[in-house]
Amino acid sequence: MEKDTFLSIASPSEGLFRDNGSRFLAFAYPVETEEQIRNIVQGLKKEYHDARHHCYAYRLGYKADVFRANDDGEPSGSAGRQILGRIDSLGLSDVLVVVVRYFGGIKLGIPGLIRAYKTSTEDALSGATIVEKTATEIFRLDFDYLQMNNVMKILKDLKAEILSRDFGTGCTVTAQVRLSLTEDFLSRISDLENCSVERPVPSQDCEETGDIQN
Repeated sequence: MEKDTFLSIASPSEGLFRDNGSRFLAFAYPVETEEQIRNIVQGLKKEYHDARHHCYAYRLGYKADVFRANDDGEPSGSAGRQILGRIDSLGLSDVLVVVVRYFGGIKLGIPGLIRAYKTSTEDALSGATIVEKTATEIFRLDFDYLQMNNVMKILKDLKAEILSRDFGTGCTVTAQVRLSLTEDFLSRISDLENCSVERPVPSQDCEETGDIQN
């Protein structure tokens, strides 16, 4: 069975680190899309418009294969990479951490910056509740009334979540299926007559399955 679970955080959390007058405000967020990330980063830049730097890093997806680290003017590798490293050290995905720096007038040097971005990120993530998430895929089913019981039995057997339903001249159901069960789902649906299936959402969604710690 394909692995379809991963760790993330349940809700936003914050952290703080101070050194020689500089303040590093860290904000951790659960996220699922790069559009969400852009909106959050833009919002923090607007809210903390008087800060010197707004550095961030993120990982996305159940495979954790979408990521980015941004130094926002800090020396290369001293900020974004350190934030990403803290996310990775906990094995997290679907997580964004932004660290807002207020410069205190004394340069910290690269070792000092590395320590500051690592420590502030750790502080934010240490206050977060870590949860296990399950990757899912969303399908739309179109079928006639004669297949109603068969379709509903398949969805029930696979513990699929029904997101919407429309029973008019025909039947349409949108359902969320666990990623590791999609092959079984598609095989069983294909055996039904007068039933078609399509993916209205191009990428996997995710759902929380339980707290891990904190």
